[in-house]
Amino acid sequence: MRQHRAGLLVVATALTPALLLTTPAFAGPATAPATATTVTVSSETPVDEMSEDELRAAIHAILADEDSGRGVTEAATQALDGTADDMRAFLKTGYRLAQAEDDRVAIVRILFTAQQNGDKRVIAEINGLLDRNVPEELREWLETGYPLAQAEDDRVRLSRILHTAQQNGDKRVIKEINSLLDRNVPEEFREWLETGYPLAQAEDDRVALFTLLGTAQKNGDTKLVQEINGLLDRMDADEIRAWLTAYRAA
Repeated sequence: MRQHRAGLLVVATALTPALLLTTPAFAGPATAPATATTVTVSSETPVDEMSEDELRAAIHAILADEDSGRGVTEAATQALDGTADDMRAFLKTGYRLAQAEDDRVAIVRILFTAQQNGDKRVIAEINGLLDRNVPEELREWLETGYPLAQAEDDRVRLSRILHTAQQNGDKRVIKEINSLLDRNVPEEFREWLETGYPLAQAEDDRVALFTLLGTAQKNGDTKLVQEINGLLDRMDADEIRAWLTAYRAA
């Protein structure tokens, strides 16, 4: 199972963002990924009794859903190119299997990001899901379990960032995190970590640089003054962050 998981990870990380993979949404303008949904075709006619037109209509409804993943899309298209029996087979079993494969790829993509961010609960829950490999559990977790697990991991990450910010005197970061924790809205956590945090940290880092510059000028440390002025001239947020981290650790 772990070998299969590693193979999925290679496939997932190689896929381009243009591929439609079913993933749950965290509200916010920054990411706005698709909401995890499964199409339910409204018909009281059993699949075995559907006419060819009804079969086609049911499959077209699945294809029309913008959240249908690559596997579902390919399997549905292949079924439409086949016979009525092929379409029935897709609606009865093929759709479920294709959706499960899309869900696995979506979950492994989430796992890859979670491993980069150190999101322990998300990692643990995904590993359990992939070990059990039950399609219905994959779908349920994407729709309900993932938002809960990610919210908990985001709170932990916010607390870690807050601790570091308090040590460094990063006023804007401290203020924004405290406000987020007071409101306790998971969607706001995610949005802030993705877009608000880089902006707040960049501002605090610039303030820290100017403070260091003033001290260096006062002490006549020309080398440090030149180094900081170079950073301020380039104004590269990532470079400034890396420099401050190394400077504080020295």
